[in-house]
Amino acid sequence: MKIALDAMGGDHAPEVTVEGAVETVNGTDDLDVILIGDGERIADELKNKKYPAERISIIHASQTVTMDESISLAIRRKKDSSIRRGIEMVRDNGADAFVSAGHSGVVMGTALLLLGTSEGVDRPAIAATMPTLKGRFVLIDAGANVDTGPENLVQFALMGNAYCKNVLAVHNPRVGLLSIGEEDIKGNELTKETFGLLKKTSLNFVGNIEGKDLFHGDVDVVVCDGFIGNIALKISEGLAESILKMLKREIASVATGRLAYMFLKPALKNFKKKTDYAEYGGAPLLGLNGTCIISHGRSTSKAIRNALKTADIASSLGVDRIISQELKELKRPKAPDLAGSTV
Repeated sequence: MKIALDAMGGDHAPEVTVEGAVETVNGTDDLDVILIGDGERIADELKNKKYPAERISIIHASQTVTMDESISLAIRRKKDSSIRRGIEMVRDNGADAFVSAGHSGVVMGTALLLLGTSEGVDRPAIAATMPTLKGRFVLIDAGANVDTGPENLVQFALMGNAYCKNVLAVHNPRVGLLSIGEEDIKGNELTKETFGLLKKTSLNFVGNIEGKDLFHGDVDVVVCDGFIGNIALKISEGLAESILKMLKREIASVATGRLAYMFLKPALKNFKKKTDYAEYGGAPLLGLNGTCIISHGRSTSKAIRNALKTADIASSLGVDRIISQELKELKRPKAPDLAGSTV
C-alpha cells in the first residue's frame, strides 16, 4: 500500500507530517509513504531519523496552499501544489490514497476536479468518526458542503451508512437526522423535507436527533449539512478539552488534590484518549472515485499516523467502490409521478 501525504499541510508541517510518516513505516510492514512538498525541507526533517529508506519517498512540489487562500484561485493557479500533486498521484494510480491536513476546501475542490464523484453521488462529504457512551458514530457531512439540498443529505446518509457498515462493522446502522427536536415537524425546511425523503429509503432511519443526544450512542450515523456538521464537530472537540482542563483544575484546588489525582489519573487518561481527535486521525471524503483523507489542521504526528491508517483501511476495503455499489442497491427516494401533469 502506498499513501501520498501532503507534507506541507497543517499548522505544524512539515515537522509533524514527516514524523507521522516515519512513525507509520516503523510501525507497519506494508504501508509506504510518499511525502509531497518542499523537497529540501522534507529531506532536512528526515535527515536524523531512523526508518527503512525504501519505505519513504519524496516528490518535490514547488507550491504550498495556505489556510487563508481562496479555494478557486488556489485550484486554478497552484498547479504544482502538494495538494494537487498528491491527488494527481491517486488519479494516475501512483498512490492508493491521499492524506492532507491542509486546506480542506482546496482538497475537496481539487479532488472533485481530478477524481470526480462516484456514480450516483452529486457531492462528496466528510465522514468524521466520533465517540459515544456506547462506542462510535459517523457524523456526515462534517464540513465539505456549506449549502446543500435535501437530496444531497439523503446521499450523505446513504454514504455514511455504507461507511459505517463496512469500515466500522456496524450491522444495519441506525441513521439519524440532526435537528432541533425529535418530532418530524421540528426543524427548518431543509431538515423537514429531508426527513420525508429519508423515510422513503430502505435505510434504518430512526428520525431526528437533537444535539444533546449525539453522544448517547443511540444512533450510528448522524446526517447534517457541512456548515452545521463542522460547528458540531468543533464544539465537541473544544468542550472535551475544556472539561478535562476544568476537572484537573478542580482536583488541584482541593487540599487532597494530589492524592485524588493519583487515583483519578488512569480515568482521566482514558477520557482524554476517547475524546482526542488525534486518536481518529482523519476523516474520509466520501463519494469520490478514489480515497482522500482530510486531517485536522492542528494535527500532531499521532494524528497523521492515524490518518494514514484510516487511508490504508479505506483503500484496502475499496470504500469508494462499495459506496457506488450500495447507492445502486439501496432504495433511493422515488421521483414524483408526473403522469397526467399539466406542467
